[in-house]
Amino acid sequence: MLLLLASLVFYAWGEPFFVWLMLLSILCGWQVGLRIEGAEQAGRRKLWLFLGASFHLGMLFVFKYLTFAAQQMGILLQEDFSVIQLTLPIGISFFTFQILSYLLDVYHGKAPAQRNVLDMGLYIALFPQLIAGPIVRYADIAQEILHRQETRKDFTDGMIRFSYGLAKKVLVANYMAVIAMDTRLMAAQEPLSITAAWLGAIAYTFQIYFDFSGYSDMAIGLGQMFGFHFRENFNYPYISRSVTEFWRRWHISLSSWFRDYVYIPLGGSRCSRSRLMWNLFIVWSLTGFWHGANWTFLLWGLIYFVLLVLEKFTGFAERLGVFGHVYTLLVVIMAWVVFQFPDLGQSLSYLGMMWGLAGNSLFDGLAAHFLMSGWLVWLMGVAFSLPLYPWVAKNWQGWQPVAEPCIAAALFLLSVIVTVAGNYNPFIYFNF
Repeated sequence: MLLLLASLVFYAWGEPFFVWLMLLSILCGWQVGLRIEGAEQAGRRKLWLFLGASFHLGMLFVFKYLTFAAQQMGILLQEDFSVIQLTLPIGISFFTFQILSYLLDVYHGKAPAQRNVLDMGLYIALFPQLIAGPIVRYADIAQEILHRQETRKDFTDGMIRFSYGLAKKVLVANYMAVIAMDTRLMAAQEPLSITAAWLGAIAYTFQIYFDFSGYSDMAIGLGQMFGFHFRENFNYPYISRSVTEFWRRWHISLSSWFRDYVYIPLGGSRCSRSRLMWNLFIVWSLTGFWHGANWTFLLWGLIYFVLLVLEKFTGFAERLGVFGHVYTLLVVIMAWVVFQFPDLGQSLSYLGMMWGLAGNSLFDGLAAHFLMSGWLVWLMGVAFSLPLYPWVAKNWQGWQPVAEPCIAAALFLLSVIVTVAGNYNPFIYFNF
């Protein structure tokens, strides 16, 4: 009861109106889950699943995509539909996907329907992961909702994990966000040098990773403090040797959600080549649009669709050996350029600067300033993108009982100091 109340207050603090929308989603998901489990005929179970999924996907469409759809319709019909302007409720993509996974798991018999609406509410509204994930499967924490135990070890380990996530966000991601934003604004005025353009793109690459993985660390840490054990959401994606591997390591809860609830039901890879391509096209179109109502997000998703099809059908990434890392990083960095700009023309213009197609110089004072003023943060970005922590934990096991809590406490205090002294810089995935 305390956790549920705290979670609802937490959400209502930022969304005093849309908290009622989330409560409506919880009530609907709870009732539909009971109806699915209680239906004796397969047809009625399927009907209830269809109604529940339609309701929640319909709400997601209205608040996230209706404004965009109206704008596109207005362009086609040459009419002004700008009056349709809806605010996006924070976290709606995440809690909608959690409710859908619950309904699908109940339908397929992977989890029993939740009979207590308060327990159902806690699953959806639990504040550590409510705003930006990771997307938690009901089957993963169903037992912990009812029978979890809070232990001193879990609490202290959760505090340490939270401190690491906070440091990622405050000490690395926020600094990289400034460089990424500055280069975007300057590129709109005049061509950047090749080096400055690449530094801006790499800064965004670091920003989105440390921002989102930092949030995930904080959510996992907070959950562990309360006795919940969420799955990992990132596994050092920038060390990948192929795009296929990258998506096994990046935003794992989302990619696995689409794999289990869309890709495999469509037939997965156990089908003809044409059918496989169609399945991948559907998944990556949805993955792109899931991030936002904009054509650039769709293009971003389709870029990965093309690359994944090429890797699957030709196996060229496996033959690249160590150069697979270079190929993957280049692809990911350039894809983030498409992802971060709201307009395709801006993305292409920026990519042109990165490859010297704008008649721009190789190096300038701006690039030197970015490198010299923040060399320590750049070094941290590179170092903490590598699996150094698992290596240290494996080879120097004696350091953890004493050194790790001290390091975590120092990072926490430093993060608080920087937060108090700095400007407001929200989590990047609030936008999606």
